[in-house]
Amino acid sequence: MSEDPNKIILRPVVSEASLSRMEKGNELTFIVAKWANKPSIKRAFEALYNVKVDRVNVCITTKGEKKAYIKLSPEHKASDLASRMGIL
Repeated sequence: MSEDPNKIILRPVVSEASLSRMEKGNELTFIVAKWANKPSIKRAFEALYNVKVDRVNVCITTKGEKKAYIKLSPEHKASDLASRMGIL
């Protein structure tokens, strides 16, 4: 299993729920590799986007994908990162 951040963080989730989490909780939602654990997701996200992550929560969707809820630390704004990535 590789530690390449691009193989861990697969794609952002853009939905009403994810946008609401971004505005209210400073969280971004991503689909991640199924084998990735919370510490590796945190390291990969921090390496890719040069931000500090407070915590990572994960769940498996009904489609069998692993979804990560990534809460950024207060000095970073999720909405700023989202617009930098082209989500907003």
